[in-house]
Amino acid sequence: MNANYIRHKLRPYFDLPYDRPNMHEVVFSDDRQAARGVRTGDIAKRLIDYGFHPYTVSFPMIVHGAMMIEPTETESKNELDLFIDAMISIAKEIEDEPETVLKAPHLTRTTRVDEVTAARKPILRWLP
Repeated sequence: MNANYIRHKLRPYFDLPYDRPNMHEVVFSDDRQAARGVRTGDIAKRLIDYGFHPYTVSFPMIVHGAMMIEPTETESKNELDLFIDAMISIAKEIEDEPETVLKAPHLTRTTRVDEVTAARKPILRWLP
C-alpha cells in the first residue's frame, strides 16, 4: 500500500517505466531529470540533505536510471508525506537550479565522494 501511495504522489514528477500497481516497491526512472543533466545518484545525494536515507540506486538494471523506493508498511503516512515532499522539492530544484542537486550533499561533514575512483582505486587502510 505504501509503495502504491508513493507511486501515485510522485508520478507527476518522475518517469514511471511500468504503469501497473506495485507490490512492496516502486521503481521510477531518472529520464526526465537526466534531460537537465541530473541522474539518479545525484537525486539520492540530495535526499540526504532532507534527512532521508537514499533509495536503491540504479537497480533493477532493466530500468535505465532506476530509483527503487521500498517503504516498509510500518512507515506512517506522515513519514511517507515528508519523503514525498522531499522528492517533489528535489524535482522542482532540478527544474529551477540543477546545480544545487548536482553538488549535493550540502549538509554533511564530507563532500561528495568520487564513487568511480573509490571503486577503481580503493584505499583499504588508513595511513597516518
